[in-house]
Amino acid sequence: MPERMSESIPNEESVDQANSGQEEGDAAPRKSVRLWDRVRSSLLRPKLDPQTLQNKDWQRTVIAMNGIEVKLSMKFTSREFSLKRMPSRKQSGVFGVKINVVTKRERSKIPLIVRQCVEEIERRGMDEVGIYRVSGVATDIQALKAAFDSNNKDVSVMMREMDVNAIAGTLKLYFRELPEPLFTDELYPNFAGGIALSDSVAKESCMLNLLLSLPEPNLVTFIFLLDHLKRVAEIESINKMSLHNLATVFGPTLLRPSEKDSKISVNNSQPISMNDSWSLEVMAQVQVLFYFLQLDSIPTPDSKRQSLLFSTEV
Repeated sequence: MPERMSESIPNEESVDQANSGQEEGDAAPRKSVRLWDRVRSSLLRPKLDPQTLQNKDWQRTVIAMNGIEVKLSMKFTSREFSLKRMPSRKQSGVFGVKINVVTKRERSKIPLIVRQCVEEIERRGMDEVGIYRVSGVATDIQALKAAFDSNNKDVSVMMREMDVNAIAGTLKLYFRELPEPLFTDELYPNFAGGIALSDSVAKESCMLNLLLSLPEPNLVTFIFLLDHLKRVAEIESINKMSLHNLATVFGPTLLRPSEKDSKISVNNSQPISMNDSWSLEVMAQVQVLFYFLQLDSIPTPDSKRQSLLFSTEV
């Protein structure tokens, strides 16, 4: 379904407030509310029984009201497939391509798409309320994705003309579609274990050592993004995006493993449901990013410090 469907539909409270001062003859807003009620009831009415869940075909329905027809197409996709990282079949683009392949091809330490999106958001989107939380228009995001994948030279012009939320959405989509998370599949269980340590000194030592164990493109890109997210949170009073809000948005995007099976060990003596297991993973992913966002600085060995300073200041 379109990413921004909910943004184009007024909620009942806002519609009621808007209609409170209007005359009874102004029926257009009320019609739109009634139409949305019909659409919503059609979405909620079907029961997701096992037989329905096995049906991979699109379910289509038409809702008619006062000469207006709303056509709906719905299909159930399990979380296993909808959130699975899918490597790109072609290595010429940037989406779905390993980050080290992209940086090597571009001869850069940070993928160009990350740098360009961050720079554009810092140019005109830092005071946007809900930046990174509010979804951009799906068609704009797909247009930017195609432009970056085809190495379109006019992508900078396109970005200047698009809503800043579409640019933020494109950046999130890039990280979400990496064939392997930025924190890597190999180290993900260690990050999840490290964040659960109760001793603060042991936790800091563990988390920083793990971070510095990331491949250089991953580490440099993360430091670049981390600094940007901290700058976003500095004006939380305007954009309403706190460090925890940003961690909630980006944590699963940066850490979710590429394999469908859980990477976090749980106590076998206390069986938990699949949903509970999923919730534990998401909470751990958010906590890991939140931990790094709260650090004033990330101390690095001299050799890596020089590399990071060079790469993030170009």
